[in-house]
Amino acid sequence: MQWFQKATFYHIYPLGYCGCEKEHTDSPAEQGRILKISQNAEYISSLGFTAVYLGPVFESDRHGYDTRDYTKIDSRLGSNDDFKAVCDALHKNGIRVVVDGVFNHVGRGFWAFEDVRKNGLSSRYRDWFYIREGNNGYNDGFYYEGWEGHYELVKLNLHNPEVKEYIKSCVTGWVRDFGIDGIRLDVAYCLDLQFLRELRGHCKWLKNDFWLMGETLHGDYNKWMNDEMLDSVTNYECYKGIYSSFNSMNMFEISYSINRQFGSEHWCIYRGKHLYTFVDNHDVSRIATILTCKEHIFGVYTLLYTMPGIPSVYYMSEFGEEGDKSQGDDALRLPFERKQDNAVTSHIRKLNNAYKQIPALSMGDYRQLTVTNKQYAFSRSFEGSEAVIMINADSAPFTMNVGKGGMYTDALSGEKCDLSGNITLGAFECRIFSNTDVSLDEVKTAPVEVAETPIEAVHETKTIAEEQPAEMPTEMLTVCLKKSTLEALTEKAKKQGMTAEEFCASLLSSATEQ
Repeated sequence: MQWFQKATFYHIYPLGYCGCEKEHTDSPAEQGRILKISQNAEYISSLGFTAVYLGPVFESDRHGYDTRDYTKIDSRLGSNDDFKAVCDALHKNGIRVVVDGVFNHVGRGFWAFEDVRKNGLSSRYRDWFYIREGNNGYNDGFYYEGWEGHYELVKLNLHNPEVKEYIKSCVTGWVRDFGIDGIRLDVAYCLDLQFLRELRGHCKWLKNDFWLMGETLHGDYNKWMNDEMLDSVTNYECYKGIYSSFNSMNMFEISYSINRQFGSEHWCIYRGKHLYTFVDNHDVSRIATILTCKEHIFGVYTLLYTMPGIPSVYYMSEFGEEGDKSQGDDALRLPFERKQDNAVTSHIRKLNNAYKQIPALSMGDYRQLTVTNKQYAFSRSFEGSEAVIMINADSAPFTMNVGKGGMYTDALSGEKCDLSGNITLGAFECRIFSNTDVSLDEVKTAPVEVAETPIEAVHETKTIAEEQPAEMPTEMLTVCLKKSTLEALTEKAKKQGMTAEEFCASLLSSATEQ
């Protein structure tokens, strides 16, 4: 089982979280604002999250999705060393780190595009973008493609081998310098599919458990989520279905989508896959604002954590924070403020705890049991682990019988119930029954061990080789390697049907070519 198949994510938009200026500044941040995340790493872990998805952190013109430099942390946030400290703190607290990869477009301040602005059609970087004769709204004296008509976002030419190699080299640096565990690909639905194939191969070479998740909206997610491209995509279909079902008191809407995607009794399209599920993020109104009945927030989060998928919570939504998209993006991207824990915070902590202890919630199949306009029940099963989820969205109690025999434990309250009889849910009540005992005490997550990457092994192997006599046998190189590097090389070698010595020699050859 890969780490991301059982992860729960805490989503942070760093420029907002850290209270940064809205526009780029050449002045370095005071004492590294991004260190605010490392200072809260223990808090994030205490909520039960095992992964953090960080929005844009690299140097940009304004909001992060207009990159200037993929190799440098935004000066408003701090330095590369500051970000390394953040990743180290998160890993120490058992939290994986996923960053935004904005590869479809860059900002007008991107160094290669600045060369085009200076030298026009004669720039050696002309073919890094979609440049042609004409003019644009910035009066540059040439025309270029922007993302969906936004010309402050300059579209990259991902068919250009030089551009692809540049991006892959930047990702290598992110893994080498920060130890990141994955990338969320911005507007993945716009990216060239061959580029995605090549990026996957490179990332899985760097780390075989590296996670690639893409932002997609509609259509068949299998186009991007498959064994050749991405591990996961954003489940916008169910994002809309979740809040709409509660607001319209029509649980048939979300049950239809989930059955269509994962149903075990019928034809479905994503069975066995792990989509990234959420109820709000940096682009949409917060769920506490969207819901017309505020008591539904408990049912919403229960469904988020128990339906098939990888659940994600947007920062400060654990307090029931509100934010209206109609008031602009800044209303969604507030500076983080630690607030007093409330019922929502407690509920999310319990859900994270249950998710860790019940394998069926992360890996199980899906079977619909009961659905009405205001009630919804389903089960998840995986290798003997079973969970039965019951949600009452009504303001009045409701009694249901799901026809399950035997004693089950409610992961939210610890109560034991015989599910062969009637179960009465109180107003707005949710239950997560498990066929195994679930501890209500917080389950601690072990620190993340950041393994050395193949690129580090290449550098180390090449350095050792250059220091040795020319006649030194290749097999002697493995004796000189650090134990952790040798173990990583041995594992890689086995997968390719090679000995460690043979694989070491191939790395040397690769290093020489580079």
